[in-house]
Amino acid sequence: MSTPPTTALAWATADPYTAALRAGRGPLFLRRADGWLLPLDVERWCARADAVDRDALDRCEGTVLDVGCGPGRLVAELALRGRVSLGIDVSRAAVDHTQRLGGRALRRSVFEPLPGEGRWGTVLLMDGNIGIGGDPRALLDRAAALLRPGGLLIAETAPMDVDERAHVQVVGLTDARGTHALFPWARLGTRALHHYAQDWQRAGQWTAGGRCFAALRSRSTRSASSSPEPPKRTAVISSQRVRNTSADSPVPNR
Repeated sequence: MSTPPTTALAWATADPYTAALRAGRGPLFLRRADGWLLPLDVERWCARADAVDRDALDRCEGTVLDVGCGPGRLVAELALRGRVSLGIDVSRAAVDHTQRLGGRALRRSVFEPLPGEGRWGTVLLMDGNIGIGGDPRALLDRAAALLRPGGLLIAETAPMDVDERAHVQVVGLTDARGTHALFPWARLGTRALHHYAQDWQRAGQWTAGGRCFAALRSRSTRSASSSPEPPKRTAVISSQRVRNTSADSPVPNR
């Protein structure tokens, strides 16, 4: 599957985004072509995982792939728990930040070849990353290909009933008129996500701290639980390792 070049290139070269991650603060926005601005919560992204994040991570199963990991708070939290996890992001600054926190990360688009394809237990699309590529069906199809049969997708949705696709730019206050290339993005509420996820099984939805989440399970011929794995079953002991089948393995031998 080919990479949506405008999306990956725009995020990778968005100077305001890089500057915000390095500073650990905004203001930072997604700017639509008509001038509408969506604030991005850089301070929360650059902080440690909060209680809402940790609750979502408690629901993860098996190995975890964090798509669009940003500065890596979730991957770092999973590493602290001893969970096998990997973050991917097209931004070098994001990947570097994740690695400094102790998480594993690769600079790569979700639409490029990735380690462990078809074997991940959980895929995360947090912080609005269900919008990556501007085509929710394509992103859901890609997530299904990354997951093992019956694997779990946890997505953070917009806290309102919205189904929007637009072309946007990453901007700060000093360049709020936008000087960078536009790229496709989407915003989905939970209802819209369920509309696009016809080939998935619903596995729960919840709200916490003003944020909204939905869990979906990829369909398989074998029996799978209808809800995310309870927290007490999520621990991955240090002796459990995914077989190292390539140099890109998310769990290199130590």
